[in-house]
Amino acid sequence: MPQAKLTIGELEAGYPMYCKALRRLLQQGKSAKEIERTVCWGHLETLNRCLPTRYKSPSYLLALIRRDIEKPESSG
Repeated sequence: MPQAKLTIGELEAGYPMYCKALRRLLQQGKSAKEIERTVCWGHLETLNRCLPTRYKSPSYLLALIRRDIEKPESSG
């Protein structure tokens, strides 16, 4: 079955959703290898490859999100 092709505009529109999916996968305890096999990872890679000045690499996003999740809550 041929895979549907998304336009760059459609990928850009889905960017917040892909980042949210990445966060959810990390919160569920998925490994980096498991996450790299997901559709959202592929879409983030495509955006980074086509528009590198606008979109960070998925591995960079993964590190940022992981750091944010693991950051201890600051008591104030």
